[in-house]
Amino acid sequence: MKKKSLRAVVGIVLALALSSNFAIAQAAPKKPAQAQSAADVGGLKELIKLAKKEGELNTIALPDYWANYGNVIKRFSEKYGIKVNSYDPEASSAEELVAVRTLKGQDRMPDVLDVGLQFAVQGAQEGLLAPYKVTTWKDIPDAAKDPKGLWYQDYGGYIAIGYDANIVKTPPKSFADLLNPIYKNQVALNGDPTASNSAFLSVMATSVAAGGGVKGANNIQFGLEYWQKMKASGNFVPVAANPSTVAAGQTPILLDWDYLHAKYKDQAGKVDWKVVVPSDGLLGGFYAQAIVKNSPHPAAARLWQEFLYSDEGQNLWLQGGARPIRLDAMVKAKTQNAAAYALLPATPKNAKPVFPSLQQQLLAKALLTPAWPKL
Repeated sequence: MKKKSLRAVVGIVLALALSSNFAIAQAAPKKPAQAQSAADVGGLKELIKLAKKEGELNTIALPDYWANYGNVIKRFSEKYGIKVNSYDPEASSAEELVAVRTLKGQDRMPDVLDVGLQFAVQGAQEGLLAPYKVTTWKDIPDAAKDPKGLWYQDYGGYIAIGYDANIVKTPPKSFADLLNPIYKNQVALNGDPTASNSAFLSVMATSVAAGGGVKGANNIQFGLEYWQKMKASGNFVPVAANPSTVAAGQTPILLDWDYLHAKYKDQAGKVDWKVVVPSDGLLGGFYAQAIVKNSPHPAAARLWQEFLYSDEGQNLWLQGGARPIRLDAMVKAKTQNAAAYALLPATPKNAKPVFPSLQQQLLAKALLTPAWPKL
């Protein structure tokens, strides 16, 4: 063989070897904290192994009664043998971000978040979140997720009016009804709308009603004027409603997500809790999931999201009365829990729901925050 030919052969062999080594290097699994999909760590099976090795997951602001989270956490823990540390279950979305900032680098730092849309975006802008796309990513509508995977909406519903029929003898059917003097010292929110996402969107819902639809979503002033009247009439109870205040008769009427009113029905023998989706303002919304950047248990955090967005996880939310973000895809594939699907709260006939955009929410929040304490 001539030297020139030999050199050519050797060159080809070296090139193939280098190419092979490069491919191997490229395919090398990433560490869980850098993984942007299950494939990055070698697939879902490998992610499960890594998560089991970590053995723990830190959550925050996940009450057992909220969208069936008690059973969601129990099933995840049983399925993977991972201990779930559920910290501060009654925290607001704003307090979740505070916890991420203040507990940075500590063992108690949250691994995952469940927050209102505006807080998810805020967390992303602050660089607090890690990008990750779950296996069922394509089923999540584009408008319901950050294109990089920094956050993605999870479940939602409609703002509804709940009331104790043992105390409230004239059932309210609309937000306008709540201004009636017969409801003096009876109407409450489940928190401060400047910090609580559900309370904030309850105010937005009244704005939609007062403004006659989208006009009210574009201008929160309609809602502020509504609550100014509510406070001036003495109908508003400035107490963050919870099962205890309801059982005590302190907050017999309150606004909250339709799927969250179930917790008040559990007051056996004390409360006759009824729920109505108001006829004058149908406002819907979804919360969002996110993984905390550089959290203590990065593999478990990513496995948690995979579980939540699987059919099993989505159906657990559905069984809690919430509408999971993949519901349309699951109905099409006939993988939804049919019994739970049939029990979703009815909405007023011919009512057109308003789903406030991020821009609408941010503008409303900017106006509401300084104005609310002055009403």
